[in-house]
Amino acid sequence: MDEQTPLSPSQSDSELDALCASMKRLSEKVQTITEAVKDLSRNRVQLEDKIEDAQKRIQHILSRLPEQSDGRQLNLLGEVVAPPTPEDGNEPTTH
Repeated sequence: MDEQTPLSPSQSDSELDALCASMKRLSEKVQTITEAVKDLSRNRVQLEDKIEDAQKRIQHILSRLPEQSDGRQLNLLGEVVAPPTPEDGNEPTTH
């Protein structure tokens, strides 16, 4: 069995102060960790929303794909493209 020696009042106070300081540091670290976990959770929700939006856009694009037997050119972005005119049959030039 361990026998504890009685502490003098000054030793008790200094040990109590050290214990209080340690508890304060631990409390601050726990608060920092808690805030970091909350931030990570918010970031995860934001990323999940972005992923869901991207999946919806991909699904929209896939739904616009023609059947394999359809030989027409695709307009996946939904932009209006003017039909080619007979004189536009040549390749565009870049000058």
